[in-house]
Amino acid sequence: MSAPNNQIDFLVGEHTSLSCFSQVQPLEIFAPVVLSFLSHLSARLLSDCNIKQYPDVATFAFFCRKSHLLSIQKPYIDVGLRLGRGVIFHIAPSNVPVNFAFSLLVGMLSGNANVVRVSSKNFFQVNLICQAIQDVLEHDEFCVLRNRLSVVRYPRDLNINQYLSSLADVRVIWGGDATISEVRRATLSAKAYDICFADRYSFALFRAEAVINHKDLPGLARSFYNDTYIFDQNACSAPSLVVWLGDVEKVEIAKQIFWTAVNAQLMDYGIDAVAAIDKLSTLCIHANEETGIYLRSRIDNKLWRVTLDRLRTDLPEHRCASGYFLEYSTQDLMELTLAVNRKYQTMAYFGFTKDELKAFIREARFLGIDRVVPVGQTTDFNLTWDGYDLINAFSRSCTVL
Repeated sequence: MSAPNNQIDFLVGEHTSLSCFSQVQPLEIFAPVVLSFLSHLSARLLSDCNIKQYPDVATFAFFCRKSHLLSIQKPYIDVGLRLGRGVIFHIAPSNVPVNFAFSLLVGMLSGNANVVRVSSKNFFQVNLICQAIQDVLEHDEFCVLRNRLSVVRYPRDLNINQYLSSLADVRVIWGGDATISEVRRATLSAKAYDICFADRYSFALFRAEAVINHKDLPGLARSFYNDTYIFDQNACSAPSLVVWLGDVEKVEIAKQIFWTAVNAQLMDYGIDAVAAIDKLSTLCIHANEETGIYLRSRIDNKLWRVTLDRLRTDLPEHRCASGYFLEYSTQDLMELTLAVNRKYQTMAYFGFTKDELKAFIREARFLGIDRVVPVGQTTDFNLTWDGYDLINAFSRSCTVL
């Protein structure tokens, strides 16, 4: 089966490379040539004069530093012989520009040839990273990787999806339930399988007393801003629900000082008219349904706090973006079991110890929540994502008895 060449735009690689993918031999996980390539890619990106404008690209570049790659390799050093599965077809989301690069990185570290479909949106970050990849591939020492990497852009097309899916041993679908349903119309070979990152939602948990006593409220507010506003709350890991733990008086004091500090971070945050209308329409629809939802406060359309009088499992249906926060106060963390279902991915926290949170999760046994991270770290990429160990999921064990 061949793909319609004139519909595929190659940002990295070329069409002739794709036709060879099924014959490309897998590498071992964390192959030295891959580690060296990613280290060179890091240096190339960090030397780019544009990188200061794009902190998400800088984050990716720092992730690719040799010292960091060697640190994340450590848990896999004594796992025996693991090889790539062959070819991975990645479908990147449209709401997080640099996600494609992290997905590609894991595909490479796990020993595979990779073809990545990026969003049709023309993100500068995508072009910046792809140009850097092309530049590093020109080095003679990385010639072995040239026929193992393709980054492509094309319009939604079942025939192209089918062609690329026919090459794949693993298909990785980022971007939500609708995208998963669309891509799955294209069939895989009998031994191939999908790893899907469906629509997920996240929340933040604050201990009121810890916020009141915190010595660096601007720093905490900046961390929360990075979790939420950088991607306009569109990332699956961005909290849309904020839960406060503490007695009524302390919670009210903590809310006042925290949201004041967050508002101070919004000077340069811009919101367009469509987002403002979405907030208003979302609030009106749900308030009209007598759902126990009401507007607590609004500041310049940049920060909306919507109070809940109870928790329940349909809260994701009441969420919005661009600075729209559902807010709930409690003196009993077990109330969260009324809300957290399979759709919840990340819990950001402040004012709790890891041991406290582990004990709480063991008791609550949520259907959801795969990540528990400090406020400010919800967008940090990790080799374990949505409960998958991605290196193991993208590779195979070769047992020698």
